[in-house]
Amino acid sequence: MTAATPSSGQLKRTLTSRHLNMIAIGGSIGTGLFVSSGATIAQSGPGGALLSFAVIGLMVYFLMTSLGELAACMPVSGSFSTYASRYVEESFGFALGWNYWYAWAVTIAVDLVAVQIIMTYWFPDTPGVIWSAAFLALLFALNVASVRFFGEAEFWFALIKVVTIIVFIIVGVLMLLGILEGGQDGGAQLWQLGDAPIAGGLPALIGVAMIVGFSFQGTEFVGIAAGETENPGRNIPKAVRQIFWRILLFYVCTIIVIGLLIPYTDPRLLKDGLSDITISPFTLIFSKADMLAAAALMNAVILTSVLSAGNSGMYASSRMLYSLALERKAPAIFARVTRSGTPVWALLATAAVAGLCLLSFLFSPGKLYLWLLNTSGMLGFIAWLGIAVSHYRFRRGYLYQGHDLARLPYVSKFFPIGPLFAFGLCLVVMLGQNYQAFLGGQIDWIGALATYIGLVLFVVMWWGHKLLTGSRTVRYKEMDFSSIETRKASDPAAAAHAQPSTANQLPA
Repeated sequence: MTAATPSSGQLKRTLTSRHLNMIAIGGSIGTGLFVSSGATIAQSGPGGALLSFAVIGLMVYFLMTSLGELAACMPVSGSFSTYASRYVEESFGFALGWNYWYAWAVTIAVDLVAVQIIMTYWFPDTPGVIWSAAFLALLFALNVASVRFFGEAEFWFALIKVVTIIVFIIVGVLMLLGILEGGQDGGAQLWQLGDAPIAGGLPALIGVAMIVGFSFQGTEFVGIAAGETENPGRNIPKAVRQIFWRILLFYVCTIIVIGLLIPYTDPRLLKDGLSDITISPFTLIFSKADMLAAAALMNAVILTSVLSAGNSGMYASSRMLYSLALERKAPAIFARVTRSGTPVWALLATAAVAGLCLLSFLFSPGKLYLWLLNTSGMLGFIAWLGIAVSHYRFRRGYLYQGHDLARLPYVSKFFPIGPLFAFGLCLVVMLGQNYQAFLGGQIDWIGALATYIGLVLFVVMWWGHKLLTGSRTVRYKEMDFSSIETRKASDPAAAAHAQPSTANQLPA
């Protein structure tokens, strides 16, 4: 495979360890935690929600160790699309890359429609499309300047979310201990209420798994950012090792606090916390603690969270499109890079798709938000499944050719259990989302299409490209490991300080 050459400039390795850590945090904390966590508890009970977050969190941790092994030795902005092409199949990588670009471009549109809904809290009479257009311009400006400018913006966006969650957990614990008021009706008895701790059984757990998974989507940004990170052999493993503790602290502890302070039968948990911020689980608990202006505070935090997700999505999707063009899987114009290291044409294409948010002229913001959310929901699981398959085949091929694992900058300790577990769980969640549509006397084809359209598009792209190009599965003995970063034979520790080659330079 011959790589395309950008017309001017190259991606710059200016993201530091500080930026990378916050990108990982920012990617894993979104509106799903602040808004959708209440619906998760209401549908499956406090124990069911905790189990779902723990299991999906464990899967994400396995996936990040898999991605860490790949990204540390091969730091490219195409990330798992490039890995899939080299270690699975060219067509599989093609479909995975386009799927990821589209998924996050549409997710930006979701975030910008959410901005309209959030801003009505303060400006109910202002047309929402104005806010979408203004914030789209802001996200574009943050990304077009330079990757370091993006990294700084994401650092501060993520820091606000981290501080909010830490304060929330501390406040919840103080309420349960009786130090702050509002916790007198809470405690372990709420886990024995009704059908708790797990309500609805296995069907409910499968049903909320997609919501929980959507909350975690973005953790894979570490792999996308590898191509522009200083010393990826050192910084990527460092970020990966910290992901498990972030998941444990930010998600599991948050769900425990909510489940111990709010009954899962509270009807407010089932409502849309985005359109009515007063019933966000965070707002409910801050209000129970008699904290003034809790709703306004959480509205500002959720706005920050939405902007952070949109900022990261703009970055990740534009880099994926850039990488696709570099590998001749997209028009060459998208491989053009400015002198500051920004793939401006890929950024413009991403912004154009994100402009779907402006369709709120024709549809209500609430309906458009749900439509776009359903369109992008399953696509993230497809990307995760691709990471699991790529890592499994990479490791098998690497060992098959007699290479020494000790020479890799970072080695996942959970192979093969990690990628196999992630692959199996992704498959169950994806295929089990709307199994009810196939039960009963007549199949609900419309409901099934709405649920599985993302999966159908992925398969069509994969097999369509396969039929046109005749690509086949890469055999273990044919895999090329010549360009990967390895530890120096004379000094295994030197890999931590090894300088990588050009970000997306692939062998001919």
